[in-house]
Amino acid sequence: MRKIVLTATAAAVIVASAAPAGAGIFGKKKPPEDYSAAPPPPAPPPPPANGSIFQPQDGYAALYEGTRAHRIGDPLTIVLVENTSASKSASSKLDSGGAFGLTPPSTGLLSAIKPTDLGMSGNRNFNGKGTADQSNSLTGEVSVTVVAVYPNGTMLVQGQKRVTLNRGDEFVQIKGIVRTADITADNRVPSTRVADAKISYTGKGDVARASRQGWLSRFFSVISPF
Repeated sequence: MRKIVLTATAAAVIVASAAPAGAGIFGKKKPPEDYSAAPPPPAPPPPPANGSIFQPQDGYAALYEGTRAHRIGDPLTIVLVENTSASKSASSKLDSGGAFGLTPPSTGLLSAIKPTDLGMSGNRNFNGKGTADQSNSLTGEVSVTVVAVYPNGTMLVQGQKRVTLNRGDEFVQIKGIVRTADITADNRVPSTRVADAKISYTGKGDVARASRQGWLSRFFSVISPF
């Protein structure tokens, strides 16, 4: 019988090589979310001069619209006011028992059996309890651009803010759908009014790498049966 010994490093290499291109130890990676700014559409060619004072192609906003974002490429500010809190508690308890016994006759052949030889009992106990608490808070402002305008008056907006620190970069990214009616006069909208919002606060650099588990530790965490 041939015995094959596979070291941990070799196992990690085999798993990585067997995965398809662009895949990591834990399967195929999802494509990154797009948070890039949307430029405005190219301007149409200017019409021939007609001698009129009013020229809408030079910039025009209706009185009821003002300076609010309503076209592709227009910027607006998302005010982050995210505060979430959740608490959950569960407990269960189980206790059951039973006993069974026979008294042998005092005469005859069965009189040699002791009463303790015919006794039987059993008990079962279970006690479980679990609690979970979570609280998140995110405040600030992120300016985004309009990516698409829909016929029902809603707009798809997306954008990100990148702050470069001395030991890495910090990213605040947001994407979602807003109503034109929810935009205030100063071109702002709270994040609680953003539908299907995708808000991400991440970072990269020395600090982010130091707080992340190594790839070999993640590999053994996946295959560990405990």
